[in-house]
Amino acid sequence: MLRSYGDSNLFGESYGAGTARVVWLHGWARSAGDFAVAASTLADRGVASVALDLPGFGASPLPEVAGGARHYAGLVVPALRSLADEPLVLVGHSFGGTVAAVVASTHPDAVRSLVLTGAPLIRRASTKKAPFAYRSQRWLHAKGLLSDERVEAARQKYGSTDYRRAHGLLRDVLVASVNESYETELATLSLPVDFVWGELDGDVPVDVAARAGELVRGEHTLRVITGVGHMVPLETPDELVDAVTRALAR
Repeated sequence: MLRSYGDSNLFGESYGAGTARVVWLHGWARSAGDFAVAASTLADRGVASVALDLPGFGASPLPEVAGGARHYAGLVVPALRSLADEPLVLVGHSFGGTVAAVVASTHPDAVRSLVLTGAPLIRRASTKKAPFAYRSQRWLHAKGLLSDERVEAARQKYGSTDYRRAHGLLRDVLVASVNESYETELATLSLPVDFVWGELDGDVPVDVAARAGELVRGEHTLRVITGVGHMVPLETPDELVDAVTRALAR
């Protein structure tokens, strides 16, 4: 059943009876529905959980101001507090994984364990510059010599798929997010972390998970799933169920 949680006006779908023990956080431009199969499987095993729609996605409204995963973590915490008095297992995919890592770092009393998949936890250095034509048009726009419409057309031509699809405040959130890196938060984690990664993840390659695992202080594992890409929650939900089951058994 869809309902709101906490005082941040976050909506989510609950699965199973009783107090939630697991919370699912989805990726960029996705929704809580990505975890329907995994959460339903857990519910059949007697484990209640909640899949949240992050601000600006699914049923949850946009945040009041733009910010990356560090800002979103502050919006998620009240929802977690409203769900249970005990620490929860947080499962985060992609952008939701970075939010989960920040929550665990800044509010360790609220999280017992992390399951992360396809999360861009460490920003990868890029030597690729934006095309000269795009940089020129941005420069002209900054000088007031090019209209908003013209520079937006350039963004649509040269920007990433996510950037082209995002508009207004959500585009500012995206820009803030892609410019964050979470080495500092990872280095504070003393709780168990399970990295569950698709071997063929072209958005966030396995080496990101391996490097992130080297930074965490607590117990951690890395499970690489053969033949699977970025969308682990949809492609192999049972892998997440298995990871959560192990986390709950610790």
